[in-house]
Amino acid sequence: MAFISFSLDEFRLPLFNVADQRYRALGAWLITDISVSYSACLDALQMIDDVANGRPLDEAWDSDKYEVGFSPDGVEFVNEWVADERGRYSLDETREAVESYWRFLVDRPENRELIREYRPDLPRWQAELLQWEERWGRPHPDRGRLF
Repeated sequence: MAFISFSLDEFRLPLFNVADQRYRALGAWLITDISVSYSACLDALQMIDDVANGRPLDEAWDSDKYEVGFSPDGVEFVNEWVADERGRYSLDETREAVESYWRFLVDRPENRELIREYRPDLPRWQAELLQWEERWGRPHPDRGRLF
């Protein structure tokens, strides 16, 4: 059973629910720092995969809200605005939560009134995946497994 779940509020913004409060900082990071950005979620998945497989990270996590450290031992979050919001999680816990969040983002209904310039013929998540791969010059490490 998943330790974290996601839903939408009345404004179509993400909410999270955890049974174990130990995962509260992880859920808060997902819905506030990644928010509704497919690209940021893809970055998080890539960073987890890179450190899990001993590859150095190309860049540090970029955020104006959180200090985030990815290492083979796990992921550590410190909210720079909320003093008590911090957590340390294994790579497996973090991967499970980020993958669950990715599925949540993909399942969100698209805004049909929004006109996209890049690949409007594809669902938004697929267009964002292609754009991510073009930017980094490599296939996403979860291609063929998660999407």
